[in-house]
Amino acid sequence: MTATSVDPVLLGHELAVRDVVRETADAVSIIFDVPAELAERFVHRPGQFLTLAVPSERTGRVARCYSLSSAPGDAPMVTVKRTPDGYASGWLCAHLRPGATLRVLPPAGTFVPHDLGASMVLAAAGSGITPMLSIVRATLAVPGGRLTLLYANRDAASVIFADVLDELAAAHPDRLEVRHWLESERGLPTADGLADLAGPTGEQPWYLCGPAPFMAVAQQAAVACGAAPRAVHQEDFHSLVGDPFTLAVAEPAADGDDAAELEVTLDGRTHLLRWGRSETLVDVMLANGVEAPYSCREGTCGSCMCTVVDGEVVQASTEALAEEDIEDGYVLGCQSRPLGARVVVEFD
Repeated sequence: MTATSVDPVLLGHELAVRDVVRETADAVSIIFDVPAELAERFVHRPGQFLTLAVPSERTGRVARCYSLSSAPGDAPMVTVKRTPDGYASGWLCAHLRPGATLRVLPPAGTFVPHDLGASMVLAAAGSGITPMLSIVRATLAVPGGRLTLLYANRDAASVIFADVLDELAAAHPDRLEVRHWLESERGLPTADGLADLAGPTGEQPWYLCGPAPFMAVAQQAAVACGAAPRAVHQEDFHSLVGDPFTLAVAEPAADGDDAAELEVTLDGRTHLLRWGRSETLVDVMLANGVEAPYSCREGTCGSCMCTVVDGEVVQASTEALAEEDIEDGYVLGCQSRPLGARVVVEFD
């Protein structure tokens, strides 16, 4: 039997903008108020991001992902840098005001340190500092190792969070060292230059965020400084093609349909669902009121990574999975459809 579509469901939540803070000439931070009933849904981990629905007269809305710069437990704050010819970033930087509302998806993303107590190297360029500031704030809030932050920018005026970083480094001189790379003085970052800036770091993990050319040379620098390739983590953002705020829901699979039995565990709770062959794991969970972790629903962000404990799935794409993720048994929930009669899935 073919599933019948019903009216699309609008996803996400309307959040009020508490404040819009000018960080540099071309960057702002947006602080949201989260109502009490949504507080649990908007708890974030350091390094995660929010997906915003930016109003558009042409299409109604455009979806963009922006990293959280706030510490876990604080009001969620994302930082947006205006990009050339970027509609969404331009609109947010020029038009958004306190008191406005935006539709927002809950925090997502896997660019999260495995151990906040470990020593780490953070390498950022431009607005790539945003998730790094969240990581720095979270790490300094607990006992642990040292953080070395390598931060590349065009010039001193374009350094986002310059004062905040200075204050944090002064307050934690034994745990945080910020080392700047300014193109106005040194030219574009190079692998050798970043390796010299970092110094020997041994087996410390590296976390990278910034434009693709920067992350390419930063990855080379990390390996040159002693990091194993598996210990180098980078945040990749892709322009969204579809609309992650709209879910085209199919009628639930009936008992007589060729559907799989799904047992999925999320946040310590196990759900038993019927999983239609044409539906992705994320879509069937959302359609049944289970708030699956996701953002893009296009297989590029990795927010919906999970493990198949029993049974098999087929994936339309594995783009967001690193080789070691696949080796460890992870799949993408937004790209997975069932094979066989029964599938058991767990979300970390």
